[in-house]
Amino acid sequence: MTFRAPVSEYEFLLNTVIGFDQIAETARFSEASPDMVSAILTEAGKLCDEVMAPLQRPGDLTPAALQNGVVRTSPGFGAGWKAIAEGGWIGMSAPQEFGGMGLPMTLTAAVNEMMSGACLSLQLAPLMSQGQIEALEHHASDALKEIYLPRLISGEWSGTMNLTEPQAGSDVGALSSKAEANGDGSFAVTGQKIFISWGDNDFAENICHLVLARLPDGVPGTKGISLFLVPKYLPNADGTLGAANSLGVVSLEHKMGLHGSPTCVMQFDGATGWLVGPEHGGMAAMFTMMNNARLGVGGQGVGAGEGAYQQALSYALERRQGKTPSGSIADHADVRRMLMEMKADTYAARAIMLACAHATDMHSATEMHSATGAADWKARAAFLTPIAKAFGTDTGIRVADLGIQVHGGMGFIEESGAAQFLRDVRVTSIYEGTNGIQAMDLVARKMMDGGDMANRIIDEIEEQAERARPTHPNMGEAVWQACESLREATEWLVAQENLQDRFAGAAPYLRAFARVLGGHYHLSAAIADQGGAREKLARFYIKRMLPEHDGLLTHAQEGAAGTLALTLEELAS
Repeated sequence: MTFRAPVSEYEFLLNTVIGFDQIAETARFSEASPDMVSAILTEAGKLCDEVMAPLQRPGDLTPAALQNGVVRTSPGFGAGWKAIAEGGWIGMSAPQEFGGMGLPMTLTAAVNEMMSGACLSLQLAPLMSQGQIEALEHHASDALKEIYLPRLISGEWSGTMNLTEPQAGSDVGALSSKAEANGDGSFAVTGQKIFISWGDNDFAENICHLVLARLPDGVPGTKGISLFLVPKYLPNADGTLGAANSLGVVSLEHKMGLHGSPTCVMQFDGATGWLVGPEHGGMAAMFTMMNNARLGVGGQGVGAGEGAYQQALSYALERRQGKTPSGSIADHADVRRMLMEMKADTYAARAIMLACAHATDMHSATEMHSATGAADWKARAAFLTPIAKAFGTDTGIRVADLGIQVHGGMGFIEESGAAQFLRDVRVTSIYEGTNGIQAMDLVARKMMDGGDMANRIIDEIEEQAERARPTHPNMGEAVWQACESLREATEWLVAQENLQDRFAGAAPYLRAFARVLGGHYHLSAAIADQGGAREKLARFYIKRMLPEHDGLLTHAQEGAAGTLALTLEELAS
């Protein structure tokens, strides 16, 4: 199968649906003209099609390996990283003063998603560096920025994030890694971290680890955690590399997928590191990287879904089975249903991801001029982040699963390549905060405003549905009614003082919200493309997929009693 980056789809979404012109009208991003955006997407598409996509299968068939303490990456990955770095793609949104392009996050999100569709294992490497760049930009000292940011942005060095420990997964506050002052401004970091994506490689000159650890006076829990930058090689004052630090890769995890991406168990034995952010303020600094990564991981789900869809469509058009007008299985009604669902949900998830990135850009573009406006955009981005992450990755998983089904028996055969999309994307609903945690965050922390942001977004969707009634009465009415149901469920959730009652229905509520947002963005496409393919796809989604929200919202409003009704003994009986 030949992958083709969905450049035209992104141009349509940015120009017609998401409102990228609003970003380009700000002083900060005024250089992001339509011609520049088109040129960037086109060049990124070439990189994906010609450089990264050919690495998809080799990365799966010849995994990264640990040899004599050194991680050897999959064939071609070093050249792929070099192409990504030399093209400036790692530092697209990084500050220009350190060598970045300073472009909107919306464009970076688009490029990252296309890369994910081409080769998810390799794309994970620059994504880690991008998150570290943002964390250092906001929280590191000027001295650290001067040494690390230019080299991370150029791709000479690569970055990782080290949170998880064997006994401390989602409960980060249970970590046992420690740090002690060396007396010269540096710290000795000791502990073991697991599940470290791209914890080492053989193509970057230095690997820079952001490590969570506790100082001697750090209180228990997350409030006592600090963040440290711990490099593989200690840099000299001029940035040249000095001695090796006291850290190393213990082993590589044997995973279901993402074989080309080394997932390391890291050991730090009094390794020299430098504080990032204030003492005991590590979680705030790390969350900068994590929120960046959550948007990126949502895009990984969308990208994997795009790749799986393209492969399934190609197979369906070629496979001859039964009597159909074209002779291919693509004309069987049930196969067509699956293909339509794959395409419609990928579009919805992509639009939600871009809307989240758009809000992030508007926040950064307005924070210097309007405190109120910036706060509103920040709240919108924060609200959309768990939806973009969870729905994007759930969609990638479901679309990849449908892709196997479209292939029939051949989907179960590894040589077809269909299964790899599912194996690779499956972890995205787990890492960077499980999708269950994303849903809990949505109905708890993101509703501390009493549901204000949720209702403001619902208001906007209803207003658009009203405007659509003259040309698209049935679709407009369906979206409007879905909004009313969503509003009632939101009010019910906000009224629940017992968080367990919210949490029990958090996942279906998040999915229902995403379903309604998907209807909104499909309706936008239908209005812009009357009589065209996008209007037909929108009608399919709104008529056949949007109604799922009704059952989801019923589930969301049932509370915790039924979920907790069986005792642990009864569950085991």
